Amino acid sequence: MLRIYNTLTRSKDEFKPITPGEVTMYTCGPTVYDYFHIGNARSFIMSDMIRRYLLYSGYKVKYVMNITDIDDKIIKRANEEGIDARQVAENYTRAFLEDIEKIKIKKADVYPKATDHIHDIISMIARLIDNGIAYNADGDVFYEISKFNGYGKLSGKNTEDLEAGARVEVNEIKNNPFDFALWKKHKEGEPYWESPWGNGRPGWHIECSAMGCKHLGETFDIHSGGTDLIFPHHENEIAQSEGATGKQFVNYWIHFGFLNIDNEKMSKSLGNFFTLRDFIKKYDAETLRYFYAQTHYASPLNFTDEALSASAKGLERIQNLYDKLNEMISSGDTGTEEPAFDLAGYYTSFNESMDDDFNTPKAVAVIFDFAKDANRIIHSGAKFTRGFLESLKEFMDKTAVGVFEIIKVHDAGAGRDLADDLIGILIKVRQEAKISKNYALADLIRNELNALGVILQDSKEKTTYKIH
Repeated sequence: MLRIYNTLTRSKDEFKPITPGEVTMYTCGPTVYDYFHIGNARSFIMSDMIRRYLLYSGYKVKYVMNITDIDDKIIKRANEEGIDARQVAENYTRAFLEDIEKIKIKKADVYPKATDHIHDIISMIARLIDNGIAYNADGDVFYEISKFNGYGKLSGKNTEDLEAGARVEVNEIKNNPFDFALWKKHKEGEPYWESPWGNGRPGWHIECSAMGCKHLGETFDIHSGGTDLIFPHHENEIAQSEGATGKQFVNYWIHFGFLNIDNEKMSKSLGNFFTLRDFIKKYDAETLRYFYAQTHYASPLNFTDEALSASAKGLERIQNLYDKLNEMISSGDTGTEEPAFDLAGYYTSFNESMDDDFNTPKAVAVIFDFAKDANRIIHSGAKFTRGFLESLKEFMDKTAVGVFEIIKVHDAGAGRDLADDLIGILIKVRQEAKISKNYALADLIRNELNALGVILQDSKEKTTYKIH
């Protein structure tokens, strides 16, 4: 039974989807004005692992990640670069989609863009005005938080606390300093769209409300994002959506903890700000994913080079096991032995760990215990049945690959992509060189591939490889 810590209820709740066997899930995506950083990457990767586990558990998942392509930050970047805001958004949207592919994040079912949903946004704002919860102030439209009784239920804040503890920019056109913008009146040099209240553009919060309701319905199962988004962004999403529809917006809210760099908050001024593009020049996707999986998604995480190096080293054990199993299966190195191995117990332990609020550290530990036992058996010298070896590989395919994507999958004969094809060709050339006794060429191919991190593994039947 899956239980999720729900920010809304502040308790670990049994997961009951709206439609049995199906899950609707929305994750806050990027504001596309720059390359995203490794703190953002944690939210994206952990959302991906949660989605993958739901799929592993047999659910049909509709997964939506929005792209905020109109915002103050985008306009500021456009002015700095002297180009159109739309071009800024297009450039960094393309970069975002390229980068999440590099860290093995499954494609969303929908990547809705705010600028493609202006009609939906205007319709929701109009409903809020009709319901008496929003007001037009000479072309600017604001949400009136005092008119929504549930304001603060996600964050635990209330209007009295806000008024007592916060400093807010004075704006005489608002009824209350804490009312927030739904529609921003057009300013010279900014993009704009026509609306019943005049030319302008949407506020940030209303974009996610409109896109979530559009693609997942007025109530959906899961909404995830960073802890920093609880207030005001997610709080305002709830106020807008429920103020417009009169229905509960989201049933389960999942929030990811902060990422620190060497025990300090990441910031450009401290010189410890790293984009994902910076990171993948030094470490691979599997190392980053494993590093994040080692800490529970809700806990803060400290990012250091030492910790990343330890993660890379720790992954070698299960990568080597996976490669060895592939080698034994593909080479026909099998026999008749069927050893006692509690494979069902490992599945149970893995499932129980992930069912406990997606406890990835415990689940990863299960995979490592499995690898320890499996290594001991397959290195005993006995010849095992193909079925037994395939059952071990299947466990790794479903968990380490399918849910976590923390090990590389390579097969020299599979031709998975261009790199596989080219390495396969070089392996064939090397085999032909050995047959013709051109050992100098065979050694040259091996050494050059080795220098690129491609390690050839020869057996009597065939040559396979793994990549370091």
